[in-house]
Amino acid sequence: MAFTRAEAVERARKDLAGRLSLNEDEIKEVSVEDTDFPDMALGAPVEGEMSGQMITPGWRIRLTADGKSFEYRATERQIRLVNHKGSNYKI
Repeated sequence: MAFTRAEAVERARKDLAGRLSLNEDEIKEVSVEDTDFPDMALGAPVEGEMSGQMITPGWRIRLTADGKSFEYRATERQIRLVNHKGSNYKI
């Protein structure tokens, strides 16, 4: 399943709302930037994951909720939450 940029942002907002037990309208989009990640894990591997070491284009999605900032990284094939409570998550 391939994501568009807008679909990736919407999925990130929905995921964060669920994690924080908030309504989606309480999640604010700060920015969405085109970027190149250093590997196929988008520079955010989950524990024990190995990934191909190749530049991977995608989007850096920054959201805020409850006075805190959150970063998601996405491509058309995957979405990851970066450093949430000390861990990375593949959505």
